[in-house]
Amino acid sequence: MTDLSSAEKHIHCVTNFQDLVSTPFNAEINAICWTRKLTGDFSEIVKKVAQRENITEIEQEELYELQLSEQGQLAREILLNDMKALKALGASPVLNVIKYYDRDDTYPFFPTDVYSFHADRSPIPVDTFLCTYYGEPSEILPNSKGRKKVLIPEIRDELKKKFHGSEEEFEAFLSEHFFDLHYQAEPESRPISLGLGNLWRLAVDHPGSRVPPCIHRAPKEKPGQSRLLLIC
Repeated sequence: MTDLSSAEKHIHCVTNFQDLVSTPFNAEINAICWTRKLTGDFSEIVKKVAQRENITEIEQEELYELQLSEQGQLAREILLNDMKALKALGASPVLNVIKYYDRDDTYPFFPTDVYSFHADRSPIPVDTFLCTYYGEPSEILPNSKGRKKVLIPEIRDELKKKFHGSEEEFEAFLSEHFFDLHYQAEPESRPISLGLGNLWRLAVDHPGSRVPPCIHRAPKEKPGQSRLLLIC
């Protein structure tokens, strides 16, 4: 796994929130990172939250109500500040404690869950923001190291066996079921860890985008360790 010190040229690092949101994607740059070393005990927040589901969303009111140590309070303040800054942009940040995501086994040879390398798509201009505060961080893959799965002949042939219709209808089928958003990493590729505490802005596939969407995936969680993730 690669870290940011040896990251690919498609990543641009900044040192503050304003640069994170105002720096344009261009040429090969489709991932911008505000690199941070955060203070506070984020694990305490994970432990104090009542995990009701595999994925538990933490509302701001619940955050305020948690009885925390001094280090836990520092972590809470960072979370609240990040959410406030993103909301001021018009984004809708969601803070989750994640035990694990549901797996997709509709087509065993082609899972479309978030553990698969994929890009995000939107009908309107938008970016994906995310930060892992605790647990295993998300990963991204340079576009040069990923190949669209629907363009791999053997995978495409298997999908065609599941669909009966014209070629044009088949392309629509791939899009409607998000198959065209998933990628297979090249054998020699090394995923790049997004690290803990770093706030990322990733390019999305949308009309008018001048750069390819950023390929990313959720990590495999460590047994017994939940993740604390902000995403929007």
